Amino acid sequence: MSIFKIIYAGEEEDEEFSSYEAADEYGLYMQSCEREGAEILNLSNPGDYDYDEDEFEPQDYEVIEIE
Repeated sequence: MSIFKIIYAGEEEDEEFSSYEAADEYGLYMQSCEREGAEILNLSNPGDYDYDEDEFEPQDYEVIEIE
């Protein structure tokens, strides 16, 4: 049985997944959280946290098989 992990923004996450699809879904979820966080910071203090919806690029992630 294979076990998968996510490397997000160059750091290995602690969560383990039993399928590639579940790990990939989690990576996409993390990217959406990053985008939402950037939007919230921009709304709370736009002078310090610049955010452009069309140009925002979340961190890359990679799904790796560990077993």
